[in-house]
Amino acid sequence: MFRVVTWSVGSSASVVAVTFALVLLLIPTTAAQAAIAFDRATLAKSFCGDGAAVSRGAEAIIRSAATADPDDLAFAGTILRALLDRRLACVGDSAILLDRAGAAEGRDAVTGAAAAAAGARSPVVGLRQRGLAETAAGIAALLTGPSVAARAAGLSGLERRIANVPDSDAILERARGAETDAGLKRAIVQATQAAALNAPDPARRRTAIAAIADAPSSAALSRLAALRTDPAYAADPAFRGALDAGIARAERAVALGNGLALAYNGLSFASILFMAAAGLAIIFGLMGVINLAQGEFIMVGAYAAYGVQEAFRRLAPSLIDLYLVAAIPVAFLAAALVGIGIEALILRHLYRRPLTSLLATWAVSLFLINGVRVAFGSQNLQFGMPSYVSGGVPLYADFIVTWNRLFAIAFAAVTLAATLLILKRTPLGLDIRAVTQNRDMAGALGIRTRRVDRLAFGFGSGLAGLAGVALCPIYSVNPGMGANFIVDSFMVVVLGGVGTVVGTLVAALGIGGANVLIEPFYGAVAAKVIVLVGIILFLQRRPEGLFAARRRR
Repeated sequence: MFRVVTWSVGSSASVVAVTFALVLLLIPTTAAQAAIAFDRATLAKSFCGDGAAVSRGAEAIIRSAATADPDDLAFAGTILRALLDRRLACVGDSAILLDRAGAAEGRDAVTGAAAAAAGARSPVVGLRQRGLAETAAGIAALLTGPSVAARAAGLSGLERRIANVPDSDAILERARGAETDAGLKRAIVQATQAAALNAPDPARRRTAIAAIADAPSSAALSRLAALRTDPAYAADPAFRGALDAGIARAERAVALGNGLALAYNGLSFASILFMAAAGLAIIFGLMGVINLAQGEFIMVGAYAAYGVQEAFRRLAPSLIDLYLVAAIPVAFLAAALVGIGIEALILRHLYRRPLTSLLATWAVSLFLINGVRVAFGSQNLQFGMPSYVSGGVPLYADFIVTWNRLFAIAFAAVTLAATLLILKRTPLGLDIRAVTQNRDMAGALGIRTRRVDRLAFGFGSGLAGLAGVALCPIYSVNPGMGANFIVDSFMVVVLGGVGTVVGTLVAALGIGGANVLIEPFYGAVAAKVIVLVGIILFLQRRPEGLFAARRRR
């Protein structure tokens, strides 16, 4: 600890100048020493002095940050933030913190007591003083910020001027040791490595290059590639060799990480596509109805999930994180009931008229879209993301396993297992398979084919509703959301083979993966066109699709 010594001189500005000259001389230079405490009243007065005093105050904070007392750093950060936001007023030697710029009252910066700001003046802050103040405020926020966002903002402020910060390594090491957020801790480590890249010691630079290559990312690769313009790259063979090897290793890792990310995104998209198409495959395979309203059943499921969220928010706000799980049966039943109602009122009269049934389901889709627009509006719904579908974990290079997409993949796997169990192990599934293979024979054996049609239509619609729940954490939810999936769903059904769940799964994986793989190179529209052309060419050779359903004639 050190003491600030003052003595009587002609003016307060001289007192401040002499005080901070002594401060800069007395600050220890090693981070291993005990925490430094500084005189808060003197610090507050410095920011009410002239531009030179403001500079000295900010420099004192920067130089002492590696070992300063945390409470003093937090105090300094508050003063600096008020200075930068024009919320610092000076009345004589007193610094007053205002709630907003131009306020008539505030509180004393040191004592916290209420103070009037009438006749107060604003401190002098030039461009150089502002730069120093922003750097000091960033360091204070990084080390003492109350939230992850505040500390991350402080790190960004420090990184902008890190080359001019003495003991920056010690500051970053202190921040890394105190940080509890894994993501921000990684960012601090990366900032430390980036600072080491510009160190004067060649050995330290080579060590930093190896460390960055061992933790690859696109940002790290850009930092390494920028060093090829450094004079040392041409002058120092050891540096050049280390840099070339590090860049090559980082490029391989980033390419692999990007490939994993594409595969992961393709799998999540295929999962959604499977749930959207599974019900369509059952309906089309059983009744031969081309249901153009299947996308709107997805929308019904998503809006049902929104209704469950709002119910939790009003009735059980402490359990709001559970709404997505509770929405699963609600969305299934809501979409299933809508589907059963449509089948009973409209489609049962049109089974022998495929073109008319197609037009009827198109009319139903328009009715559902506009009905939801009237009831809820056309804007995107706002969903609160539960903790189990928020964020993710970095796995390799730039590849991050996001929980929302993992939720969709796991949900699709459970849906697949439940669908196969119902179709293979329940009386309803046996009836659906019998009617799909030979409707007339199934009716002759006593199966109530009309009842099977209705329940199967409801079951297929309910599966689409489940897709709406899986979509909530990933895509925008609005009345027109179903149109984005209906074409792809029909392609999945036709390619997989009409009426086969396994074929639907394989086709969804193929089409979803192909779309995601092609889209980065040629764009979303071109990707869909290429996939469609590929399906057409495949169906020329195999019209029944990948897996043809067994039928008795």
